[in-house]
Amino acid sequence: MSFAVCVDVGSTYTKACRVDLADGTLTGRAEVPTTAGTDVLHGLDRAVAQVGAGELYVCSSAGGGLRLAVIGYEALVTAEAGHRVGLSAGAQVVHVHAGLLDGAAVAGVRAARPDVILLVGGTDGGDGDTLAHNARRLATSRLRVPVVVAGNADVREYASAVLAERRVPVTVTGNVLPRIGVLDPGPARSAIREVFLRHVIGGKRLSRGGRFARLVRAATPDAVLAGVSVLADTLGAGVLVVDVGGATTDVYSALIPDAELSAGPQRDVAGTLWRSRTVEGDLGVGVGAPGVVAAAGVEKLDFPDISLGTVAADRGLASTAAMIALRRHARGHSPGPGLPRTGGRDLRDVRLVVGSGGVLRHGGGDTVLDAVLTDTAGGWAPPRTARRTVDSQYVLAAAGLLAAEHPGAAHALVNAL
Repeated sequence: MSFAVCVDVGSTYTKACRVDLADGTLTGRAEVPTTAGTDVLHGLDRAVAQVGAGELYVCSSAGGGLRLAVIGYEALVTAEAGHRVGLSAGAQVVHVHAGLLDGAAVAGVRAARPDVILLVGGTDGGDGDTLAHNARRLATSRLRVPVVVAGNADVREYASAVLAERRVPVTVTGNVLPRIGVLDPGPARSAIREVFLRHVIGGKRLSRGGRFARLVRAATPDAVLAGVSVLADTLGAGVLVVDVGGATTDVYSALIPDAELSAGPQRDVAGTLWRSRTVEGDLGVGVGAPGVVAAAGVEKLDFPDISLGTVAADRGLASTAAMIALRRHARGHSPGPGLPRTGGRDLRDVRLVVGSGGVLRHGGGDTVLDAVLTDTAGGWAPPRTARRTVDSQYVLAAAGLLAAEHPGAAHALVNAL
């Protein structure tokens, strides 16, 4: 028999599950506190010992995960395309800048404390001056953050050379927006993942030595989105996932591509990402609780006056966080003051809604998903006929980790949802 042990090292808990690669069944599961205060390997090894031996597949969001800054040409086009690609790569996009960098703009990037900078700009054969200028600005800025260059094909080698000359770690990859309305996330996602593994994991000082950095294969949200894609492919239908955590609430949607929409006159100039993720850094049931209360006021939602820290409070916070996060995901967002919303999602044909996170897994799933599926006043249309479930075993991250090397086991694993 051949087994894989899939481990998600989170900021609070480390989850491990052992998968029989022959048929994709779970043979063991464990959850232990993440030992970030000493060495995350202590908790990882403890979880693995509880589930049994197997080849290790590890993802991590410990230490804040992956913080990404996006620098592009136009707010509504390449900068927005880069923002979407960054989210789909499992990053928390902490800063977006559009246009020529000046001193104040560079200071804004520095203040955001990114782990990686995604430098985009111009379609292939389009504007090249902005990408070239921004590369020069970053090169002379004393920022030594790794840069992924994914812009105009005519300029990116020049941009790479400028950065490398100043000893800025740089990776060159394909344009995220080679043509208006055509979004190509794959090369940039892969490059961001490699930079995350090569430069970021070790820099988080989560573990002594290099073993943890060698084990980690992806940022956790990157693995989850891969698992959501496996689930959608298995079902042949749209899937929606809401993951409510202590500090953030993530929403993933995997939709079935609509060729008519992609080619029609109403297509999004920044391109359509059919497998998408958004992260709401102000919504959570722990440190994110004040953000939920504030956002509820903006959305004109009543938040009950209950004692924080109780089961009722946690479920109320999770329900409200999920509802607001879904509204933002479906309605899209404005890339700048006074600019129209872009990137909205039509979720009416979604066939499966999955809840995730500790509150949902510990009995709050029905309450949270009820709030999401009955939200008819949020400026979006909920799924019309969707089955709902809770990822109580955290199989989505495991399926995403296994998808490339063991697709059969990954598909069998998500069938349990």
